[in-house]
Amino acid sequence: LRKVQIECKLKVATEVATAKHVELCLDAGIDMLWIGARTTVNPFYVQEIAEALKGVDIPVFVKNPIHPELGLWLGALERLNKVGINKLAAIHRGFYSYEKSAFRNDPKWELPIRLREEAYDLPIICDPSHISGNGYMLEEISQIAMDLNLDGLMIETHHSPKNALSDANQQITENELNRLLNNLILRKAKINDVEIKNQLIFFRNRIDVLDKEIVKILAHRKEIVEEIAKFKQRNKITILQIERWIEILQNRKQDVKEFGLDEKTIVDIFELIHKYSILVQANLSQKPNEENLEN
Repeated sequence: LRKVQIECKLKVATEVATAKHVELCLDAGIDMLWIGARTTVNPFYVQEIAEALKGVDIPVFVKNPIHPELGLWLGALERLNKVGINKLAAIHRGFYSYEKSAFRNDPKWELPIRLREEAYDLPIICDPSHISGNGYMLEEISQIAMDLNLDGLMIETHHSPKNALSDANQQITENELNRLLNNLILRKAKINDVEIKNQLIFFRNRIDVLDKEIVKILAHRKEIVEEIAKFKQRNKITILQIERWIEILQNRKQDVKEFGLDEKTIVDIFELIHKYSILVQANLSQKPNEENLEN
């Protein structure tokens, strides 16, 4: 890496997983460091690394933890910030999933979006190489990252990918990298054209009306769930009726076909609705039955 610095006049970066790694990198004059996904999951390792970096003004990148735990990601960034590291950035490299997927790591784009909500000024870089696990999906994932207004890309490149010592399948050549970057469409995050802005506001207003209707429907649904909870309590019926839950899922999947929606999206939404319906019923079950109180 030092040879690259000298001969190519480039900044160099490497991964650190322990305080000893940090010490070696600082002694070697490495310009930037990153903390990998398997280290981010361990607060003790992160704290040791943070202590080793105390008083050092060096850019540090933090990859998301292996599993979609926003708290661990934020916690790692906060530990580093507390020791005086101000040049911080996050790297979104996807998350391990038990489900069969086209990705090596599920992108779960909602997680970097939530991170941005929590830390608005924090730069977030996407690592499409680890998300895809192969070369042919890189451009698609990179474009999505740019469309979500992430701040950069970390793409694994090798002059001879098949001979790479690690992750050979997800590396591309310099020419392929150049082609990928040239094909990216960089869109505006801010709208300056008044006419275009007004048109977008028109669409957003229509969405707002529909969103409010959804909230009203959910409120009405909750009222019915509360009635069901009281009925079950009076009749000593368990909160979870698994046959009914399976029936709901099957019916909603049929609705998906009718309205041309994505099945997984609808299933995810109703799983969340069902989760909170169970919580509502559980909370009400802790309260004394009104009829028993009257008796």
